Amino acid sequence: MKASLIFSRSFPVGDVDPRLYGSFIEHLGRAVYGGIYEPGHPASDDRGFRRDVLELVRKLGVPIVRYPGGNFVSGYKWEDGTGPKELRPRRPELAWRTVETNQVGIDEFQEWAKRAGTEIMMAVNLGTRGPEEARALVEYCNFKGGTYESDRRIQNGFREPFGVKTWCLGNEMDGPWQMGAKTADEYGRIACETAKMMKWVDPSIELVACGSSNSSMPTFGKWESTVLGHTYDHVDYLSLHSYYGNRSGNTPDFLACSLDMDQFIRSVIATADYVKALKRSKKTMMLSFDEWNVWFHSNDADKKIEPWSIAPPQLEDVYTFEDALVVGCLLITLLRHADRVKIACLAQLVNVIAPIMTETGGRAWAQTIFYPFMDASRYGRGRVLAPALACPVYESSYGDAPYVETVGVWNAEKEELAVFAVNRSLTEDVELSLDLRDFPGLQPKSYHILTAGGMKVTNTADEPWNVLPMILPLPAFGGGKAAPVLPPHSWNVLVFGKK
Repeated sequence: MKASLIFSRSFPVGDVDPRLYGSFIEHLGRAVYGGIYEPGHPASDDRGFRRDVLELVRKLGVPIVRYPGGNFVSGYKWEDGTGPKELRPRRPELAWRTVETNQVGIDEFQEWAKRAGTEIMMAVNLGTRGPEEARALVEYCNFKGGTYESDRRIQNGFREPFGVKTWCLGNEMDGPWQMGAKTADEYGRIACETAKMMKWVDPSIELVACGSSNSSMPTFGKWESTVLGHTYDHVDYLSLHSYYGNRSGNTPDFLACSLDMDQFIRSVIATADYVKALKRSKKTMMLSFDEWNVWFHSNDADKKIEPWSIAPPQLEDVYTFEDALVVGCLLITLLRHADRVKIACLAQLVNVIAPIMTETGGRAWAQTIFYPFMDASRYGRGRVLAPALACPVYESSYGDAPYVETVGVWNAEKEELAVFAVNRSLTEDVELSLDLRDFPGLQPKSYHILTAGGMKVTNTADEPWNVLPMILPLPAFGGGKAAPVLPPHSWNVLVFGKK
């Protein structure tokens, strides 16, 4: 199969906000307890954080982590996770029907974030609580001192403010599964007043309003326009959430699901711009795709969890090579909307539908989806360039899917161009005619590829090497042109730079 691809500096999409490579830690399953935090583990540090997990997180280069939920946050009392641990209450957690010990809260998580080299995207409870509790949390985290909450933080051993700059105004508030679910008008009003009060405490923070829980919600579109009608002048981002799975076992169709993400993003942009026009606003609303991933493997397993246990193994999807290709396509889609999608969070980071898995008391390893995310985070920093691609397509339930999914990112500081490409074909090589004549002086630097002997191959604690990136010989390059051959069902990263 043949395809042609041209990149030009004259057709930029937008600059990548590093937060596009964010992730998510919720008080759910073993994400916190047994995931990032396990006192007594051979690899735990002085605060009980697993050093082996921290090392893997740092390899991913995650710049921001959303916390503490998720559905969990809609019933959360943030004060429970502060102060002396022996005084913290245990509470029934209604979102996931477990018992929350509160041994980790914002006091601990901000320290973990520092050690992981990341920042916090803090979510506030707008389900069972409201503007006053959210305002108080900003005061606790960001006020220097001399007030009740900031002095309480200092008494808890943290003299310097935590400096949390990105905040979510609740989570999936249109979902009937949510504690304190609301209509669009109810949520829009409380989100508006909460935003005002939070920014009065700290004008430097940025706020994310809740969009629809997913694009299949009955009120999708109308929810976005109504919520933005209330909050447009007070928030900086609108959220999107979407998960994908292969329940039918149709691999070609599954590999095309990024077309759905693309349409979802375009629909939300159109709605946000409609509200901008109605308000005669000069501000353009940016997007935060703060939950996305493959999620379907563990759905039935969770039905066997004993209610009201502590940190049970919930939502522990074991990812296949097929899932890694889909994650690669979804990453490319996010990059192709870098002009409007400024924050994105792979949900989640450890154990719970995650690229990193652990054994409680034992090993940690990288799942298959770890590697395309790591590659994109490492090489996808700079200015996104729109691809001029010509290649065959195939029919899918999402529309005609090109066999090659691709995007380019130009890093001016490094004088480096990264080309990301997924070959969706299960059987054919793609001979890719790559034209880079608009980048004189560039030469091939590295070629990374992820492929496997079968679509259902997984990485395990015993065999974490089943799916690993390979470095292949650099493709022939001359006259600003290259002709790499993309193997069937493969994730490819071609990096070009100055010698």
